[in-house]
Amino acid sequence: MNNKTLEVDAQLIPATDTYFYNHPFDMTVQIGLNNNHEWKVILANHKASHFFKEEEGALASVYFGAVWKSIKKHLKALKIHPYIQVFLTIKSEDKDKLFELRLFRQETRESGQTIFIELSAQDELKAEQKVRWLYEQKYMSVIDHNLDPIITVNRKNRITYANSAVHHAFGYRTKELTGRSILDLIGDEKVDEFRAFLSRAFSGESIEMEGITFFHKKGQYLSAYLKTIPVSIQGEIQEIHIILRDTSAHFKNNEKLLFLSYHDQLTGLWNRRALKEHFEEDAEYAYRSDEKLSFIHLDLDRFKTINDSIGRTGADEILRMIAERIKMACPKAGKLYRNGGDEYIILLRGHSIEKTEDLAKRILSDFTKPFYFNHQEYFISSSIGISVYPDDGVVLEELLKKAEQAVFFVKERGRAHYRFYKEEMNTSFTDAAIMESHLRRAIEFNELEIHYQPQVNLKTGQIDSFEALLRWNNRKFGFVSPSLFIPMAEDSGLIHTIGDWVLEGVCKQLKEWQDKQFRKVRIAVNISPKQFSTGEFANKAKDMIDKYGIHASSFEVEITETALMNIKDTLSTLQRLKEIGVTISIDDFGTGYSSLSYLKLYPIDIIKIDRSFIKDIEVDEKNAAIAKTIISLAHNLGMQVIAEGVEKDLQAKILTEADCHKAQGFLFSKAIPASQIVEKYFSWV
Repeated sequence: MNNKTLEVDAQLIPATDTYFYNHPFDMTVQIGLNNNHEWKVILANHKASHFFKEEEGALASVYFGAVWKSIKKHLKALKIHPYIQVFLTIKSEDKDKLFELRLFRQETRESGQTIFIELSAQDELKAEQKVRWLYEQKYMSVIDHNLDPIITVNRKNRITYANSAVHHAFGYRTKELTGRSILDLIGDEKVDEFRAFLSRAFSGESIEMEGITFFHKKGQYLSAYLKTIPVSIQGEIQEIHIILRDTSAHFKNNEKLLFLSYHDQLTGLWNRRALKEHFEEDAEYAYRSDEKLSFIHLDLDRFKTINDSIGRTGADEILRMIAERIKMACPKAGKLYRNGGDEYIILLRGHSIEKTEDLAKRILSDFTKPFYFNHQEYFISSSIGISVYPDDGVVLEELLKKAEQAVFFVKERGRAHYRFYKEEMNTSFTDAAIMESHLRRAIEFNELEIHYQPQVNLKTGQIDSFEALLRWNNRKFGFVSPSLFIPMAEDSGLIHTIGDWVLEGVCKQLKEWQDKQFRKVRIAVNISPKQFSTGEFANKAKDMIDKYGIHASSFEVEITETALMNIKDTLSTLQRLKEIGVTISIDDFGTGYSSLSYLKLYPIDIIKIDRSFIKDIEVDEKNAAIAKTIISLAHNLGMQVIAEGVEKDLQAKILTEADCHKAQGFLFSKAIPASQIVEKYFSWV
């Protein structure tokens, strides 16, 4: 072979004997066709002969053995291509070894067509490929098993890969996204912002973006958070990974938290916090437009009775009904708030005094309709106080306090109506904490007094029973309404001490009249459900009756329907009282949780018709029908019946004709001190 280099399609092929025999790394073999057109080995270097263990001149099929089949299939390709380069696996010493196979075709005068075969061991390359494969697997494992959705995007904004988390979060499989533009999945309002985001990411920045809207496969846009990771290859950013997080649930939770922070959880109405923020805006509007704001403070009357009757769950349901009813009456220019408990506030913008007054009347009218719970009717009234910005103040707390003062004024004067705040109401409004502290000292300072209201026999006009009513003449506030201090006593726990004081006072009074040999009478005492809840009331009553030596039948216990709800404690207490000989009556019948089964179950002697059914009985057919029904019911059960709140002759006449036993009210006498009872007693005989 000539000492020169042959050029074949830009591949430099050395053509020297030294090339074959002394190549330090590769096995080199030259083959050519013999007369039988079989390939035989012409030349081979030492490395090749040592590896294949054959000499030059051998047929190629013998020389290469099992490897010849793999080499031979590539020889056909040399007819088209002068140079072939492939990888080949050869088994040696029971191990597979990787070689790079290079084939060259050459025409020479001496040998005709020959083929140069080079085999380069690729053990290092294989090890390197394995390491590279391991790194690639680790890299892809981080991508594929990441809990966050990851999308890979090239510089043309096309998606090249998406991990399985993308499917779980957004519904897409990898094949559905591959080749698709990432811009197709972004909400239109954010596309320009997202383009700028991608541009920065491809410049090499790892950046974040919040509030992007990403299109879900099912058709809706979800709020998402994005973060980019540049993919750098030899210093050039070829792709970026985009990590996506679906923040729609977080966004909804934030919305929910925001809603809850400004709304009452029970009714869904605005709360006190919302009122404070709204007032700032509304006050500014009112100031600029020279208009007024009206604050309507609505407080439910005696709602505690409902709560005690049907429990917290039922009371909450009725509070929701009340909220809906007020909402129906509330105009568009008004905002309705729950002020906590059984209080509601309406803030009216741009309403005249007349329109505010009309709204208050409408709400009061709506409250004349019953509320239904578990197929039972409940009648609830409300008291309304109104303050006006800026006439009554410019600070929210001042306006709310004055509206509350107006409510207090209404409650002291019979409830169930409305009043605008007036300056003179300041004198009648008392801080609850201060009043409670005075109530705690009321007995000590002899401020409490028991008055007695006669109960008149409608047939004979005679009086043989009275109701004991507590009065409080405070050294600071003067006469305080029972409607104010009795609930305060119950809430504070003072009702037990005050109740015991009344119990002893009534027994002492009966003893005095008994010793003076006055005509035998009976006195009824109102007992709070909380007094019954201790289970000691019957023993206390017996101790007092025994202490003063009075006739047990002259002592009457009045309980509300609320007390009847606690069957276990109440039944045992009433049975014990009957054993002692005490008379038992139900007060305010029909206003609580009425049930005929209770009348049958308990040892009741008297039913008292509540004043709400006596009011307007002469003109209100429904009230008249209810009163007559209760009277008939009492007769059929062998009970006496007493009507409360009788103020007119016609009311007394209707009750007499209905065969009502007794009545009490201003028509006959208000509650008076014991001294006046003695003076007038014989005039009623």
